[in-house]
Amino acid sequence: MRGGKPQPRLVLCIRSGDSDDLQPRKVYRVLPDRAAARDGFVRVIDESGEDYLYPAGYFVRVRLLPVGIAREALWPPNEASPAAQRLRRG
Repeated sequence: MRGGKPQPRLVLCIRSGDSDDLQPRKVYRVLPDRAAARDGFVRVIDESGEDYLYPAGYFVRVRLLPVGIAREALWPPNEASPAAQRLRRG
């Protein structure tokens, strides 16, 4: 969606190192920081609720599909989504 509100950048933690404020297999929000990126770090809002720099190797980028595209990918047009099926049943 171009021209709209920018989507937050998300990363999946794949290792936490010695940090108590990261949980592997959890998605975190990234704040832009070009200087940190040049040095191989990302600025992440961690479990403490604050933003800190972590090695970029601790994370992989996550890209979410827009809702309409994700719905079409999961449920072909001739097949109703589970939510729609529940609504029809009452």
